[in-house]
Formats: sequence, C-alpha cells, structure tokens
Amino acid sequence: MTIENISANKSFGGWHKQYRHPSTSLHCAMRFAIYLPPQASNGQKVPVLYWLSGLTCTDENMMQKAGAQALAAELGIAIVAPDTSPRGDDVADDDGYDLGQGAGFYVNATQAPWNRHYRMYDYVVNELPALIESMFPVTDKRAIAGHSMGGHGALVIAMRNPAAYQSVSAFSPISNPVNCPWGKKAFTAYLGRDTSAWAEYDASLLMRKATEFVPALVDQGEGDNFLTEQLKPEMLQAAAKASGYPLTLNMHEGYDHSYYFIASFMEQHIRFHAANLTD
Repeated sequence: MTIENISANKSFGGWHKQYRHPSTSLHCAMRFAIYLPPQASNGQKVPVLYWLSGLTCTDENMMQKAGAQALAAELGIAIVAPDTSPRGDDVADDDGYDLGQGAGFYVNATQAPWNRHYRMYDYVVNELPALIESMFPVTDKRAIAGHSMGGHGALVIAMRNPAAYQSVSAFSPISNPVNCPWGKKAFTAYLGRDTSAWAEYDASLLMRKATEFVPALVDQGEGDNFLTEQLKPEMLQAAAKASGYPLTLNMHEGYDHSYYFIASFMEQHIRFHAANLTD
C-alpha cells in the first residue's frame, strides 16, 4: 500500500508523524497520525493504542492537546489517531457539526448517500490496523481509547471484537446513543429508521449482554455540559452491573468536556493500557 508522509516532528525521543493514504473502506484519501516511541527506532516492536476522537475533531486534537507522548515514550507504546470521518469534495456532508464530515460515529452506514464513504467501523477495525502492522515496527497487541463520539466508538469496537483488544478506555463517551439526540440524528441518517439496527453500535446495550470481556476504564467530568442529555454514563454503569462487565467508571467534580479534562487524567489511561498490553 502507498502511504504519503506529510509531516514529522521529533517528540520525547520518538517521532510524531502524519500520513495520507487511499482508503479502500472509505473510497477516499484518509489521514492518520502515529506517535512512535524511541524504542521503535531501536529495533523493537511496540504495542499500539488506537485513539478515536470526537465530533469536529481530526487526528491532530489528541496528539497536540492530550499530553500522551512523554509517558508513551517511557512505556514503549505507539499511539495511532485516525481522522473522525471520510472527507473530500465528493463525500456526503451535512450543514450540522454532528453529522457528515467530522462526524462519522464509527459505524458502517447502510443508507444513501452515506453508505458509499461512511464505513468508519470497517476502517478502524480492519483496514487501519492492517496498514499499521504492515508498515511500522509494531506488534499485533492493541488497545483502543477515545473521547465523546470517539469514546462511543472505542467501547463499541472493543466489545464487538474482544479478541482483538487488550483493553479499552474512554473520556466522556456517548454511552447510550440510541437514547440521546446526537445518536438518534446520526443513526437515523447512517443506519435508517429501523432502530433494531442501532443496537450493534450502542455501548450500553452491548455491555449489558456481553459474555466476553475487555477491561474497561471510563472517566467522566461532572461539570460536562453534555452529561445529562447526551452522554448518560449511568446507563453504562447499569449495564456493567447487569453483566458483570469489568468496568471502572470514575466521576470527577468540576471537569468539563474539553481536552483540559482529558490531559488531567491521560496518564492514568496510558498506564491502564500499558498494564494490559504488557501482560
């Protein structure tokens, strides 16, 4: 596969790089960022933490704002951050920030016009890891994490593919999208009005019926403006209790939905994944 390196910056002894490549899943050019710790330059293969970002974000938000590279360098973990959706002049879009480009929701769309390009689930689960593992000095040990829409995506992907991930974590995830405005809008457009198709992309519904477990860590700010209407962490907690899912859910007084919150607790998430990736 041909990939184009579009930027490179040395960071904590390793390298942050951005790449562009033609995606067979999404039928457009896609960009992703990768942080390779110093160990990867010394002949060592390292495990990978995949990071899925939220609405309106790109591969740059986490890499520039979360403060993850120093500890990733110390612990020998690569970080891969894809874009949040397909993009391009011929890619379907919407005037709202919460649908279309920048808002892929990590699903495989089944409805026109979205179904030609919006197959972010396949991209994250299959195409991107295959590319990363073939082109970079990494192992096949994977963890996955994300924020908001990306937290929803990380939880769903880990629970639907428990053998592929050692651990999953999320900041402020959209925990029960079938019952919130963001999820209802996106799922109606991408998946259609038959709500039975929505259940496979709802973390709370998947967790409630889970029989195979991936260790899960979720952090949520109590000062988050989206907490009650959109995020609904209490539904995730109830689902974990029902199935015995190994979920740790931490609520934090005063913290909001921003990367100030994420940066405050990123170390705990990196260490959580490192412990599972090196078992």
